[in-house]
Amino acid sequence: MEKRDQNPKSVALIIGVTGISGLSLAEALKNPTTPGSPWKVYGAARRPPPGWFPTALVDRYITFDALDSADTALKLSLISQEITHLFWVPLQVQESEEVNIFKNSTMLKNVLSVLVSSNSGRSCLRHVALLTGTKHYMGPIFDPSLAGQLMPYEVPFKEDSPRLPFPNFYYELEDVAASYSPAITYSVHRSSVIIGTSPRSLYNSLLTLAVYATICKYQGLPFRYFVDLLSCVPYSLEKGEILGFIRSGTTQVCRMKKSESDGGFVQEGIVELCPTLASKGEILGFIRRMYRTKGPESGSSFVLRGIVELCPTLTRKRRDTWVYKKVGNKYTWEHFFDVSDSRLLAEQQIWAATTDKAKNQAFNCTNGDVFMWKSLWKLLSEIFDVEFVPFDDEKNEKFDVVEMMKEKGEIWDEIVEKHGLYKTKLEEITCFEAMKLVLHFEFQHVSSMNKSREFGFFGFVDTMKSIRMWVGKLREMKIIP
Repeated sequence: MEKRDQNPKSVALIIGVTGISGLSLAEALKNPTTPGSPWKVYGAARRPPPGWFPTALVDRYITFDALDSADTALKLSLISQEITHLFWVPLQVQESEEVNIFKNSTMLKNVLSVLVSSNSGRSCLRHVALLTGTKHYMGPIFDPSLAGQLMPYEVPFKEDSPRLPFPNFYYELEDVAASYSPAITYSVHRSSVIIGTSPRSLYNSLLTLAVYATICKYQGLPFRYFVDLLSCVPYSLEKGEILGFIRSGTTQVCRMKKSESDGGFVQEGIVELCPTLASKGEILGFIRRMYRTKGPESGSSFVLRGIVELCPTLTRKRRDTWVYKKVGNKYTWEHFFDVSDSRLLAEQQIWAATTDKAKNQAFNCTNGDVFMWKSLWKLLSEIFDVEFVPFDDEKNEKFDVVEMMKEKGEIWDEIVEKHGLYKTKLEEITCFEAMKLVLHFEFQHVSSMNKSREFGFFGFVDTMKSIRMWVGKLREMKIIP
């Protein structure tokens, strides 16, 4: 049912309203003290509203598939001439970044086509607020064909950093929004890991950790830090640059010598790093057999795992040879990280949408403080009443949380049933593989908030207080016990 505001000053369309960011945006826009108030709020998503979604936050909920241009036009045409502000927070992520570019840009183009192009000068749309993230500075970290080649910028991440020479759907979204300027203004909001409540978000890190801790508590298991048993990534000793992959026939390996990429040098390099392998012979054949067995979709990561299986002591060596290092180490445990509270993201997006100085600008948006994961692990241990387990290299190297959680679906079903929680499936509300990747960064993940402050946005959030608050909210929503 559609509700009517009295004389709305601004009309917002939130695409992705049931996600972490969309939910907080709807809440913020309905606050009478919010800039631009009173707001009329349309919320849109691909699926009908879930039972936990507070429908009072939107004046009308619209369901459509933004990848389908006909469906988009059908569902938005009746309201297209009302919308003054578009808040874009949806996310489509596939394994290939090229697919991500196509899907995400197609969705945005389809929506803008209805709101602007089809209205022949009658459009009221004034501003597009675009949510992206720090992959702008790191590259497509979830694309296995590119991840081994990426070299993130030095921290803190700054908005004026040039684009990386890799495909990135964030870049494409920015270009689509900018193509409508000057007729329509835009703002770009680059978040870190987002902290909020929605179980419908693709990457809800806090909910993932909360479910993990809850299962540990339920089964009396130690709440251990995420570790990847066999993965390794290549690094340069001097600058920590991630080296590119060299393709040789059916193999993908890392090597410093750019001109020497044939199989002989591959085998020679492995033996040079680990002389004890010489007696095993057929090293290159072993790698090729692995690749054929596992298939091309496993790519370079499996080749590297195989090398580590053959030579588990492989570590950093001199610069004129291969350089490998096991991950699942203590780096993120002991170094700085930042996150973005979804309420702060909503505040910044609305500020930029209603502030002339902020138009056609990109802004980082993080809480403004930093933490170490060992400190956050202590906090989570306290909140969920599980024993804090300090990081231990020897013990942790035998533990893989992703493999462990693949077997916990029925346990989560038991917990949901026992506590009368909202019906969810473990695999639908958690992102263990993505979380493990984040916890294996070998650089400090910190964004500069200086530009936001210079432009007049001074919002901040205490991360540790934020974690407590959002866990409480997840419990109120009956998502976790």
